[in-house]
Amino acid sequence: MEAFFTSTVLVALAEIGDKTQLLSLVLAAKLRQPYSIIGGIFAATLLNHALAAWAGAWLAGLISAQLLNWIVGLSFIGCGLWALKPDTLEGDPQFFGAGVFVTTLIAFFLAEMGDKTQVATVALAARYDALAAVVSGTTLGMMLANAPVVWAGKELAGRISMEKVRWLAAASFLVVGAWTLSAQYLVPYLNSHQ
Repeated sequence: MEAFFTSTVLVALAEIGDKTQLLSLVLAAKLRQPYSIIGGIFAATLLNHALAAWAGAWLAGLISAQLLNWIVGLSFIGCGLWALKPDTLEGDPQFFGAGVFVTTLIAFFLAEMGDKTQVATVALAARYDALAAVVSGTTLGMMLANAPVVWAGKELAGRISMEKVRWLAAASFLVVGAWTLSAQYLVPYLNSHQ
């Protein structure tokens, strides 16, 4: 449950103001078919985050637990710092001449490649030995952040302080990163002094 909850919260917060959320807004404004757009976002996220989580679990099996803790902790801290930088969509998104669902699936999948939520998914899967919980949580987090944008679009964006959300996302990542780094020293210390 911890892996699912942490994954959901971190990704939902990190996605606010992210380029893929901006893409959701553009797709909603241009294509005007919310069910197909949300379906495409869900399918793209599930596929992208399943691959990212698999990569994280694979990496976790290759390196020592201590090195993994350092990499994961520093990755969370990096995502926290990255969350402070506002994203922008560069240029006009490409529409692929396919239906709305396929267009959204392709555009969203490609936009998510190398994005902070994908990096966070790799780190979460490496941190927790719960691949399904991480993928489910990160996918839910993406949907919690993007589905309202598709439905409410510009009206919703005007009511949310993106700066405050970026700071909250950054703080959440930094806390999880610091906890991950300190846990490798704190837990053995506490166990030895009981």
